[in-house]
Amino acid sequence: MNTLLDNISTINSMILEGKALEAFDQFYHEDVVMQENDNPIVKGKVANRQREEEFFASITEFRGAQPLNVTVGENTTMVEWHFDYTHKDWGERNYTQVALQEWKNGKIIKEKFYYRS
Repeated sequence: MNTLLDNISTINSMILEGKALEAFDQFYHEDVVMQENDNPIVKGKVANRQREEEFFASITEFRGAQPLNVTVGENTTMVEWHFDYTHKDWGERNYTQVALQEWKNGKIIKEKFYYRS
């Protein structure tokens, strides 16, 4: 069985390889709930995958991403990311974000993103 560190490292590598949606399909639970800051929670894998697809389709220029720190606890991982891209609606974005994941049976069941908006 893979450890949480193995799993989150694989996800991070896949994101850097441009395979974020593939990572989502492989590592996210069917009942996943996701939330951006204090925005409304999005429930379920189907709804969250659609949200992810829309986000990636809206990036007009990608300049880079880098995981800065990874932390692993009991059924929990956290990744501090730096992102630099241009979004068709939001313009240039260059920021640091923390993603907090809760795991259940080897899959992410809850994920919340923290960043300055």
